[in-house]
Amino acid sequence: MHVHLIAPSNEDSTYIKPLWVATLAAHTPDDVELTFHDDGLDPIDLEKAQDVPDLVGISVNSKTAARAYAIAESYRKRGSKVVLGGIHVTALPDEGLEHADAVVSGEAEFLWPKVIEDARKGRLGQTRSLLSRRVYKHDEWPALENLPLPKRGLIKSVRYVPFDVVQTTRGCPFPCEFCSVSTYNGTTFRFRPVREVIRELEDVGPRILFGDDNVMIHTKYSHELFEAMVPLKKHWVAQASLAALHRVENVKVMARAGCRALFIGFESVDDGTVRTVGKKQNKPRKYQEIVRMLADHGIAVWGSFIFGLDDDNGDSFERTVEFCIESRLTMALFALLTPYPGTKLYKRLKSEGRLLRDRWWLERDHDTGAPFFEPARMSRDELRSGWVRAWRSMYSYSSIRKRYDFALDHSWIQNIAYWPINLMMHELAERKIAGGDREWRKHRALELPFGL
Repeated sequence: MHVHLIAPSNEDSTYIKPLWVATLAAHTPDDVELTFHDDGLDPIDLEKAQDVPDLVGISVNSKTAARAYAIAESYRKRGSKVVLGGIHVTALPDEGLEHADAVVSGEAEFLWPKVIEDARKGRLGQTRSLLSRRVYKHDEWPALENLPLPKRGLIKSVRYVPFDVVQTTRGCPFPCEFCSVSTYNGTTFRFRPVREVIRELEDVGPRILFGDDNVMIHTKYSHELFEAMVPLKKHWVAQASLAALHRVENVKVMARAGCRALFIGFESVDDGTVRTVGKKQNKPRKYQEIVRMLADHGIAVWGSFIFGLDDDNGDSFERTVEFCIESRLTMALFALLTPYPGTKLYKRLKSEGRLLRDRWWLERDHDTGAPFFEPARMSRDELRSGWVRAWRSMYSYSSIRKRYDFALDHSWIQNIAYWPINLMMHELAERKIAGGDREWRKHRALELPFGL
């Protein structure tokens, strides 16, 4: 039996090593021939492709949905069976079934052996009545103990960012209105045993990207893990919530364990705005203090902000960039608020009649068409132009110069990588964000942090 895994691409896809491929490989029977293709590294020519695997598995998120469905339909026309998984079809399984023989809803690795068994026996996606196709789904969220180590042999390209991805926890209890994490991983903390994480870390390279949505989500667990990591002498980056970063003891243990950068969802610099969207753990008045403390411990900060929240107005763009400059953030990303399916935000905007495109992810060029809703306190054109203005202002040469903070005891990312990263982001802001050059990323993505 030949099983072929595919990571579909769009222009915003990243060159991060796909942990889901290595995870499914570890749950695949030894007598199955397993192959993998990354559509972002090497785009599939659907007009010329002729391979016909027995089973094709495709991971789908909302921004790759249109491409994923096109790939799925191409393989089905040639005779392959297709199963879709990932966060998008977990939220919209019926839509996924329009393009595939079966859908996996939720965390796929625990269902994968059953999917392969059914495909091998010619009954993929069939219900007992044989009258409808099937959604493979958990009755409850699985425990994360005694899992096989991911098999990373299929992920070989040197074009990936040179960090091995490791995950330690799943689930998030924070009720952020715009976030889809709880749809896929649930609202309850689940942890891998520390000893099992350490065993995996011993098996990978010196640079780690933690795939957790929040690497300091449970301080007791995180302290145990990070103290156990100290002898490994790894360098790592991760996402983290602000909830635990105001405590210096938490920052110190991350630094000792090798943390060199954190991606932090500040979302907004306005107190009322973060409360409204359910992110009460964010306290804008403490932002600069936290950024400074992280820098003092050698940890660079990459901030994430969202424009288009209901309390945002015409001043939000300038105030956000001003904060980034004053705080000397190494880097910041600015997103237009996006109503992802399955989120509270999507449902609310639709109920209020403000959602302009129910299935925006199927648009041929959904990035150019954003935002997909009517903002509360400005027009769509004002939101998009303000977003562009923020990108250009953040990565202007004067801003890059002002934000640079050289100190030998700070992060090597700040000292060594700061200028290449920011000059590349300047080019991104000017050519792609402001200029609309969709081809720009194909030529320069490998030089960007995390392939952004």
